[in-house]
Amino acid sequence: MYSYVDSFLNYLQLEKNVSVHTLEGYQRDIFQGIDFFSHFLEKKDFELQPGDINYQLIRSYLSKLHREKLARSSINRKLAGWRSFFKFLSREGIIRDNPLSRISYLRLEKRLPSFLFEDECRMLVKAPSKNNPLDLRDRALLETLYASGMRVSELVSLDLNNLDLTSRYLKLMGKGSKERIVPIGFPAVDSIRIYLEDGRPRLANKFGFEQAVFLNRMGKRLTTRGVRKIINKQVCKSCLNRHVNPHLIRHTYATHMLDRGADIRAVQELLGHKRLSTTQVYTHVTQEKLKKVYQQFHPRA
Repeated sequence: MYSYVDSFLNYLQLEKNVSVHTLEGYQRDIFQGIDFFSHFLEKKDFELQPGDINYQLIRSYLSKLHREKLARSSINRKLAGWRSFFKFLSREGIIRDNPLSRISYLRLEKRLPSFLFEDECRMLVKAPSKNNPLDLRDRALLETLYASGMRVSELVSLDLNNLDLTSRYLKLMGKGSKERIVPIGFPAVDSIRIYLEDGRPRLANKFGFEQAVFLNRMGKRLTTRGVRKIINKQVCKSCLNRHVNPHLIRHTYATHMLDRGADIRAVQELLGHKRLSTTQVYTHVTQEKLKKVYQQFHPRA
């Protein structure tokens, strides 16, 4: 089984270009499943074969996860890993029957995404106020996230040749190696220019081989964890009493665009969403806001 897992992970990395974080998650979830299946069948884990795993066994595994009170979203994530793995095995001709094809995802409660109000965004992007390399980087980073709505994985993979500051565009590599072009506003462009001229050269190491736009203290490409630490630090400086992460800034971008009348299909393209239904959740946010405004201010609400 483990050799098939290695082949699958290589396929995801080389052909699907998934992130390291995604690879690690898939590997962890599949290994946990192998531990359960081998124990259930009273086999050594290295003796387990894909053909040993049937519909009933998968159902038993999901029941175990449910008894452990694992969140439905976490169960769905593990199920997604196994579905993808068995789809790969089926395509490679390793299995004939795919037991995962008959198992559906658990239904999730629809939760409206959180977002920042416009004044909170201004407070956040202005928090890095000093004229030092790290604050110049952090200001450019925050302005870029809010101006583009990009994912944190897209931000850390952004290279210098992906910038067109004259035309105010960024070239992003999204999920599944899908490339898209997104515009950014003047504040983001100005912040990036200042960072590239005065901040990045002081962070870059003397060899200057690193092509990443956003660098850490050592002159290396920032990681997603590094970006989250930066955001946490600047949230504290801004005195925002909120938990803010990169995805919340992405939610904020989409909500503010729709609030100001942007076409939902345009927002879908800008966010790089495959399905319109993924973008439509933000229309519920704006509807909730309108309802609250109405209830607060209309005399007969």
